Amino acid sequence: MPALAAISKIDFPYKVEQQKVKEGARKLFVPSFPQVERMMSVFDNTEIKTRNMCKPLDYYTTLHSFEDQNAEYIRLSLEYSIKAIEECISSAQMNKDEITDLIFVSTTGLSTPSLDALIINKMRLNQDINIMAVFGLGCAGGVAGYSKANVLAIANSDAVVLFVAVELCSLTFLRNDFSKSNFIGSSLFADGIAACIITGDNHTVKTKNAFTFLATQSKLYYDSLDVMGWEFLNSGFKVLFSSDIPTIIAQNINTDVTSFLEKHNLKISDIRNFIFHPGGKKVLTAYEEALQVDGDFLKNTREVMNDNGNMSSTTVLYVLERFFSEGFENGYGLMGSMGPGFSCEMVLLQMKNK
Repeated sequence: MPALAAISKIDFPYKVEQQKVKEGARKLFVPSFPQVERMMSVFDNTEIKTRNMCKPLDYYTTLHSFEDQNAEYIRLSLEYSIKAIEECISSAQMNKDEITDLIFVSTTGLSTPSLDALIINKMRLNQDINIMAVFGLGCAGGVAGYSKANVLAIANSDAVVLFVAVELCSLTFLRNDFSKSNFIGSSLFADGIAACIITGDNHTVKTKNAFTFLATQSKLYYDSLDVMGWEFLNSGFKVLFSSDIPTIIAQNINTDVTSFLEKHNLKISDIRNFIFHPGGKKVLTAYEEALQVDGDFLKNTREVMNDNGNMSSTTVLYVLERFFSEGFENGYGLMGSMGPGFSCEMVLLQMKNK
């Protein structure tokens, strides 16, 4: 079965303390949205300590057109994707010419040609690489992309699949939008870029850790299209998300996980490593109450959120990187994330030290 050969992530140079973001938001919102003053505690309730940001905080206090913000999205996505890819290739002890497939996932900016084409051109990767650019999966994109990369490696045992996820959420911030959803978004979202290399059976993984793909499952919930997404305005991407998200997760996640695992003769108690997208504090609480797993099973997920904020699809890959680099329990691993649709993505892994 396919295996994870390497994974890398980007820590941007403009990481900023949550309290500084809070004060910046107060200055922006209070003059036009005075009632927001009583809502400022939302920044503290997230339990986020620092935010991974692709631009200095002052950038967000000035007005930018959608054209300008999207141009920055393309420029920074290309620059830092290449940095993550080069680190990943080096860690995998491979040559860039060995890459056979490239999957690019993002939801926070637009580019045609897509970023995968820009990456191949800039890095002078093999011109015959199979490419797949995926837009619109939101927070579910990290697990979905990882799943698709492994499925490609199953189809071709010689495959070396490069999976890159980019979310520059902060560049979608609308300076003159004083809505509650924009305010709540300003307390949560951050920027992330991650790269993975997944290899087919004909390759020997040179890392001390073996993360082997076993199975995947996607689910779309009917009549929940308005739970999470974008409203596309002349000024840019306006974030939409419902306060019902934790409730939807609480009502569905146990059944979804249980039914997925039963197909592989497993139970929740068989899972040793939970690699979940955090969403937010209320989402983590919903996971904990619904799954009823002993111990601090979401420790890595929570700490990634505390250190970076919600980086949409890339967040779960930062969690995976933490397991890969800092340790895990030998046994099964379960990746999980939920996103627009409303949807749920899961991947089952076998994780062991060699």
